[in-house]
Amino acid sequence: MPELPDIVTYIEALEKRIHGSVLERVRVASPFLLRTAVPPLSSVEGKQVVELRRLGKRICFGLEGDLWLVLHLMIAGRLHWYNERGKVAKGRGALAVFDFSSGSLVLTEAGSQKRASLHVVQGEEGLENLNPGGLEIFDATTEQFARALRARNHTLKRALTDPRILSGIGNAYSDEILFEAKLSPFTLTQKLSDEEIEQLFEAIKRTLTQWIEHFRTASRDRFPEKVTAFRPEMATHGKYGQPCPRCGSKIQRIRYGSNETNYCPTCQTGGKLLADRALSRLLKDDWPRTPEELDMLTK
Repeated sequence: MPELPDIVTYIEALEKRIHGSVLERVRVASPFLLRTAVPPLSSVEGKQVVELRRLGKRICFGLEGDLWLVLHLMIAGRLHWYNERGKVAKGRGALAVFDFSSGSLVLTEAGSQKRASLHVVQGEEGLENLNPGGLEIFDATTEQFARALRARNHTLKRALTDPRILSGIGNAYSDEILFEAKLSPFTLTQKLSDEEIEQLFEAIKRTLTQWIEHFRTASRDRFPEKVTAFRPEMATHGKYGQPCPRCGSKIQRIRYGSNETNYCPTCQTGGKLLADRALSRLLKDDWPRTPEELDMLTK
């Protein structure tokens, strides 16, 4: 799922291409995409783009008349830009085409489960109704961050990825943040010391800033086409079994549903393996406690 650094990159690329242009037509191919009926989608056509804004993991297109198009890409939604309308792709996965006076923006979504969503809302009140309410990390103080994190006793992994607690962070960047902070994903938020809170707060800002700058450098004037949660430069996310870039230990993972958490047992958990619920239930007392014991089982 595109997260804060990816959404910021998309918005910066779009600002160069559509700010001040006119949204002439919207073509929606999937009946599951549009989630609102009032105001009608037709009301945005012919309106000038006056602002672009991020709302959590959503991209918000501000139009004349205080109208907003709010797009959530979810897991597999991606954007593609065409300067010339005649070159707009009509391949599989295209959910919508937004024709601007400066070019066309195409929304695609891989896979059979169509989860991306588009809302048309009126004014700031309409936007606020879509806001999960998570803290914007770059607008917050350490004290505000501490209050938000300690308000409920969750694991750090859950707290970082809950949009009602923190804005814009998901599965991929939470792995990278916790690695940077040298904290276990299973640490409970209400057990964090003030020093650990400060450590985590700085790690979040540092990690997100580094990735935003990385994408800016990589994309330059090109529209970002290769938006993915798995990148070779990442330290832990998607790096199961590979050496930790800091200590050389094998990166481990915990699977749950369609997601997984990746971590370094040496840097983050004091040499302990975190229990995968399904496997630990199956193996019971035979569940390995250390990376060395796991290696013995897999040789």
